[in-house]
Amino acid sequence: MNILFIPLDERPCNTKFPEFIAASGEGVKLIAPPKSILGDKKIPADTNKLWDFIFENVKSCSYAVLSMDMLIYGGLIPSRLHYLSKDEAEGCLRNIRRIKEINPNIKIYAFNCIMRAPQYDSSEEEPHYYAEHGYNLFRRKYLMDKKARFGITTVEEKELNSIKVPEDILLDYENRRKFNEDINLSVAKFLEDGTIDFLVIPQDDSSEFGYTAISQKRVLDFIKEKQLEFRAYVYPGADEVGSSLLARCLNDYLNRTVKVYAFYASTLGHTITPLYEDRPMNESLKYHVRVCGGELVETPEEADIILAVNSPGKKMQEAPEQAAGIDLTYTSHRNLLDFVYKIEKYIKAGKKVILSDSAFANGGDLTLIDYLDRLGILSRLTAYAGWNTNCNTLGTVLASGIYCLNSKNENQTKHLVYRIIEDSLYQAVVRQKVIKNYLPKHGLSYYEFKDMQLQVEDTIKELLIEEYNKLNISKELKLKLNKVVTPWRRMFEIGMEIEVNVSN
Repeated sequence: MNILFIPLDERPCNTKFPEFIAASGEGVKLIAPPKSILGDKKIPADTNKLWDFIFENVKSCSYAVLSMDMLIYGGLIPSRLHYLSKDEAEGCLRNIRRIKEINPNIKIYAFNCIMRAPQYDSSEEEPHYYAEHGYNLFRRKYLMDKKARFGITTVEEKELNSIKVPEDILLDYENRRKFNEDINLSVAKFLEDGTIDFLVIPQDDSSEFGYTAISQKRVLDFIKEKQLEFRAYVYPGADEVGSSLLARCLNDYLNRTVKVYAFYASTLGHTITPLYEDRPMNESLKYHVRVCGGELVETPEEADIILAVNSPGKKMQEAPEQAAGIDLTYTSHRNLLDFVYKIEKYIKAGKKVILSDSAFANGGDLTLIDYLDRLGILSRLTAYAGWNTNCNTLGTVLASGIYCLNSKNENQTKHLVYRIIEDSLYQAVVRQKVIKNYLPKHGLSYYEFKDMQLQVEDTIKELLIEEYNKLNISKELKLKLNKVVTPWRRMFEIGMEIEVNVSN
């Protein structure tokens, strides 16, 4: 089975993760564009070359997984910064029809993000004025939306009246949002005549009130009006959607529905609304299982996959906060040992267990990794993820588990080790060490490596090897870390070239 794949952007989470996932399956070939025609953060990809790549390769493919943000704007960040006219954008969209003219039997699974509205001042990934007015843009609309839907307190009313955003900036930002919403609806229209077979409209860094909630409502109203609910899903996420749709391709190709039994680490876990998301964990879980082509089941006995969800006890914190001390509810409202013992029981019973490590935002749970490692079952997980947001984690670990369901090869093991290193060891440990110790010593910062990018990457590599070798798993799955890269020249994410050898 050949799958044509157009990623959301050029970062490893959107290119390397899908490669790992597809390589874990038998008889699956991922046909993706070369990195040379993708973009570089704020520099958009060459969309004309991307469409040419599609037209040249689509004939031999059974499925196409397409990021419309990449094909229209040139990537995720360019989708927030562009100056496209509506005619230019609609011209890109018309190319979708040509895909089915070339290959009438292909199934097209597309995704197109709702534009995010971050809760902070930074223009690193937003228009230039977000550096000064970002939080005010977010907070103003958050309070306005909350006031309209539920009402606000007198303190909040006073805060709302005090927020000032220059009129020209407000106009530019809201026009951008409307443009992108219009494109969301234009893409959805292709579902009506079957040009697109399935569509995901993910909310990147969403919130219960404000711009993303307002955009979501407009999209949902359109989907309901056109009766597209069975073929268009709207839920929190972004970087994991390409992987989720790859899982949907495989399940559709094999004409199967994968049964997933999920259990949480805490009593309140399924009710907790994670950081950067707008709904309880279990509501997102339902969407993520369905979009992959699966269904949740009530008992482990009827399940193909056991999904262990490491949830907070009551409130979610950022992964780096583990070093300074975590909220008491991580222990008073969560029995982590009991959670680990259940994982061990299912693994020993021969079940395929995948672990969604969502107790913290932006990194794995170090205590969980330690417990699993000491029990000797870390290496026996079918798949692991613990990165960025809860939904980023959920989507990629489900996709990994689905591709590993009927096969086990060296790519599965390599992917497991890769994710333990990046999601847990890098995001929760090494990143903080480099930020606090190495960067200030050399006059560098989180977003500014000057002429020392290679030295920063080498430092990260050395520290990752050191941390991995502290784990018992390192004796069983021997790591050779050949290279670390910082794809957007910042500390947020890394890419790696690794080799893993199984010790006899």
